[in-house]
Formats: sequence, C-alpha cells, structure tokens
Amino acid sequence: MKVSREEAEANRERIIEAASRLFREKGLDGIGVADLMKGAGLTHGGFYGHFKSKDDLAAQAAGRALQRSNAKWVDLIEKSKGDSFALVAKGYLSEEHRDKLGSGCAFAALGADAARQGRSFRQAFTDGLNAAIGILAGIVSGRSKADKRKHALAAMSQMVGALVLSRAVDDRDLSGEILRAALDDIIGRNATGSDVR
Repeated sequence: MKVSREEAEANRERIIEAASRLFREKGLDGIGVADLMKGAGLTHGGFYGHFKSKDDLAAQAAGRALQRSNAKWVDLIEKSKGDSFALVAKGYLSEEHRDKLGSGCAFAALGADAARQGRSFRQAFTDGLNAAIGILAGIVSGRSKADKRKHALAAMSQMVGALVLSRAVDDRDLSGEILRAALDDIIGRNATGSDVR
C-alpha cells in the first residue's frame, strides 16, 4: 500500500523524533535500526526509504535534539525576568535534567560517541555547539565580545562535563554534589564577571 507524501513525511519525522530520544537513552551503538523503527511505531522495512543509513539518521536526530535544546534556552531567556544565565545554568545542572536521558542534552548523552562518528554527525554537533555558545555569549558577563565567547565556552564545557559525571557515578549524593559545585562555580564566575582562564 502506497503512502501519500504527507504520510511519508510524517513517518520520517516520527523516526527522527524516536531516534533522537532513543540514541540519547541508549547511545549510538546501543540500539539497532529495527528497535529504532519499533520505537517510532513503524516496521523495519521502511527505514531505507527515509534514510541512507543509521549514521544518516543519527546525524539528523542529533541535529534535531540540539536545535530543540537551543530553542528551549532561547524561549527560557526571552521569558526570564532576572538573571538569564543563572536560570539556564540551574535548569541544565538540575537533578531533573540529569535523570531525563532521552530528553536531555545531546552533548552530554552522545559527546563521547561523536568523536568516533562520521562527518555529518560531527557537523551536526559543531552546528549545535556554535548555536549554544552564541546563546550563552549573549547572556554571560564579560568586557568584550571575545571575553563573553570565552566565558560561554568555558561555562558550556563545565556544564556538560558536570552533567556527564553526575550521570556516571552510582552515588546519588556525589552526583548531586557535582551538579551543585559546578552550578555554584559557574554562577559565581558570571556574577563577579571574573575572567575564565
């Protein structure tokens, strides 16, 4: 039975959405095409009608996850009535974010995998990171555009690293301590406008 162009596009979107969540939950090598398609509510046979390969889907799914994360930051910043940077950092370095692998940060969930992926996946990561840094650079303290970019890069690196470590340990107290320490440090540096060196 042939599906319409609209149905095919809707199916493609369902696959990307499911893959975005499942890759973050299970890792790029932790799930196969059949289970990705099952997660989208579709059969395995239709996969190659939408994507060249699992790698192609992974790049598109990562790109989608990063675009959504960045859009959430922009929305949060636009609605904030106070310190936008503190609000972003508090949300990112929260226990709730730590515990939501499938809807959380793709940098933290897939960063280690990205280094071993092909060009299209790494390009999606690069584009997503550049966008995130641009957003953060607009809300951090600093004396110049270059100083704000440096501060944004350091803050992003510290937030991602803290989230990765907080997810990796099997001690909930230590996990929370990692998140709080990173948050206190990041917010303190931003409040004082100190150089990140």
